[in-house]
Amino acid sequence: MLEFEKPLKEIKEKIESIKAYQEKHNVNLADEVEMLEATLIKETEKIYENLQPWDRVQLARLQERPTTLDYIPYIFDEFIELHGDRTFRDDPALIGGLAYFNGVPVTVIGHQRGKDTKDNIYRNFGMAHPEGYRKALRLMKQAEKFNRPIVTFIDTKGAYPGKAAEERGQSESIAKNLVEMASLSVPVISIVIGEGGSGGALGLGVTNRLLMLENSTYSVISPEGAAALLWKDSNLAQMAAETMKITAPDLNELDVVDEVIKEPFGGAHKDVENQAKLIKNSLELHLSELRKLSPDNLIEDRFNKYRNIGSYID
Repeated sequence: MLEFEKPLKEIKEKIESIKAYQEKHNVNLADEVEMLEATLIKETEKIYENLQPWDRVQLARLQERPTTLDYIPYIFDEFIELHGDRTFRDDPALIGGLAYFNGVPVTVIGHQRGKDTKDNIYRNFGMAHPEGYRKALRLMKQAEKFNRPIVTFIDTKGAYPGKAAEERGQSESIAKNLVEMASLSVPVISIVIGEGGSGGALGLGVTNRLLMLENSTYSVISPEGAAALLWKDSNLAQMAAETMKITAPDLNELDVVDEVIKEPFGGAHKDVENQAKLIKNSLELHLSELRKLSPDNLIEDRFNKYRNIGSYID
């Protein structure tokens, strides 16, 4: 239960208490229950229609939030996962493979968090090593060779910052992805489904179209990290989240994001199937537009997307 959801919890507890009393004492309290249920619906709409940046950060980090592998079965057909970077090992924190999207062969790549403690340790909490990004690049170049569109799912706190990752070239692997993705001759669509943190997110995010779920975040640093750097106090993370403009609505307003995909009330974890349907609808729209462009125009479109971010004075 997140902090901003506590008023809803109190109403739910009152409803359950009245229902239990009603059953125990065989009295009719249907009107009271109906009134509280109406209040619950009203309060739910009020809270989720007025979420603050820190509220969205908390939702993006939820353990229950759907992952790449949760969405794939609802969006794609016949997904086959491919493994390894052909250099060191397979990185479970970043998955990828082949699938069909409405009958069209595509390559799907995404960060993969764990669903519980054991799985999180196996997946390294979705923080990929350099071999993860090299695997992703291998699959992207394969997609380009066979003229397959690429769909990436971004969901990571950042690339793994450990000693072994740095020894194996973490910075170089991400930098190479940025360069190579910029010149891919096939459509690339990226979707931020949870946290999009730092270069670890951008290593899958040089794209023709950047989509974000309504309660996801995309930023160069976490609010805690920014607060520690700016104000020497990580406890000011809530203030940092508001200042940094890292939420989907803020980034959409700044023209960094091409589309914000709505989420069910309560977040994507409340209705994974419906959320996947909304993602699929957006993918259909953007992919149909991009497939009309020639390889040269796709590269130019990608270049212009990043060239036009921000403001400058001639």
